[in-house]
Amino acid sequence: MSARTLRVVLGDQCSRTLSALADLDPGRDVVLMAEVMDECTYVRHHRQKIALVLAAMRHFARALTARGVRVDYVALDDPDNTGTLRGEVVRAVRRHGAARIVATEPGEWRVRADMLHWGEAAGAALEIRNDDRFICSRAEFARWAEGRRVLRMEHFYRALRRRTGLLMEGDEPAGGRWNFDAENRRRLPDDVHPPPPYRVEPDAITRAVLDLVARRFPDHWGGLDAFTWPVTARDAEAALDRFLAERLPQFGDYQDAMAEGEASLFHALLSTSLNLGLLLPLEVCRRAEAEWRAGRAPLNAVEGFIRQILGWREYVRGLYWLKMPDYARLNALGADRALPAFYWSADSGMRCLDAVVAQTRELAYAHHIQRLMVTGNFALLAGLDPREVNDWYLSVYADAFEWVELPNTHGMALYADGGIMASKPYAASGRYIDRMSDHCRHCRYDVSASVGEHACPFNALYWDFLARHRARLGANPRMVQMYRTLDRMDSAKVAALRRQATSFLDRVAPGRRRSA
Repeated sequence: MSARTLRVVLGDQCSRTLSALADLDPGRDVVLMAEVMDECTYVRHHRQKIALVLAAMRHFARALTARGVRVDYVALDDPDNTGTLRGEVVRAVRRHGAARIVATEPGEWRVRADMLHWGEAAGAALEIRNDDRFICSRAEFARWAEGRRVLRMEHFYRALRRRTGLLMEGDEPAGGRWNFDAENRRRLPDDVHPPPPYRVEPDAITRAVLDLVARRFPDHWGGLDAFTWPVTARDAEAALDRFLAERLPQFGDYQDAMAEGEASLFHALLSTSLNLGLLLPLEVCRRAEAEWRAGRAPLNAVEGFIRQILGWREYVRGLYWLKMPDYARLNALGADRALPAFYWSADSGMRCLDAVVAQTRELAYAHHIQRLMVTGNFALLAGLDPREVNDWYLSVYADAFEWVELPNTHGMALYADGGIMASKPYAASGRYIDRMSDHCRHCRYDVSASVGEHACPFNALYWDFLARHRARLGANPRMVQMYRTLDRMDSAKVAALRRQATSFLDRVAPGRRRSA
């Protein structure tokens, strides 16, 4: 019997509750899942990221088949594979005689732009459904944003707290405060040792994917030996259970800390599972809230964790769809320097930056402070081209899909959106990294020095950044104190700092030289 409806499931849609599957008729409908080269190579993805998505897809296809669903699965090595999603949809419609295509809206603008043409290309009716796995729909976010002069995450977060009831006591936030971020900035003491994160031993399906990726993508960056990501809903649930029991209680205190040899500290490592659809965000938030209500985790930890999901994750997704596609082209600070080679080689000599890059190469992972205040901070201070920086972040992290990567990088890290997301640039000298990590004690550079051969590059870059962008940032009320400090400096010292910065940048990140 030919199928009347072809239901398309994308690689980051491995959820039984997916809207495209809501009214599936197992007797007449077919689910298409396709591994295509275009999705593996539109940026040069870390090999673990490719393996993660393909392994999750294959496991999800097997789970659907076990439920009696007809799955048409196109593997990457299929000799007839067209290499594109549109091409595989067209082929599948013809194979199954489908008159209708049903899909859930994709997470990325470029995929949606292509999806809009699937029906015409295949000669079938096309229905694109909302992705209701998120807590806030695109329409709800647009209604919240309408008429607002600024779109700050904190205001959005409070609105969602009220709507969901998470961490609320009647009309008031639990503990009398919306935000406990001030309590979540402790440096990791030498005598505190985080428990090992939950790791999944690859099964036969995942091992076959790892072999495929090693064979087909030998020139892509990143190792495969450390691959232990959850690729099924069951494993993702087990990872969540382990985090809640062992890491959540201290997550809040040390969520901004960095430490030598500690890749994840008390972080959850659940973003890949959330972004693939193996876990649902509201369920995760309610599980965390239950730990606080049961007295097993402190409020500052639970609020900080929920804010990352209910606040930041939902907010950046809403902002992405509200502002794209123009958002990706913004470059408010005129940054144009090339991405330095040490973002791939981990040989800058800056201990913090090299540690993050080396960790990223091995694990396809770095936590939010490593991304924002080390690699992101350097890119901001150095004036690196946002297009190259965005491509790097999108390439190297296993959890990076453009809807979540672009606003975090473009807006938070680079201030390339001119303040749509952040009220000021997240610029910092080496003092911040020294305060929040132990990297500086092992570094060849002296974090207390700003000029000279052994001075920490972050220091001169920080003051040069402020001087370079005074016309745009000098009146920012959150930066007044920074500029007052700059103005109190001797002019000769400022000139020396700027020479130091320019000499360093011209050596590692070629680009057009900008005057103050």
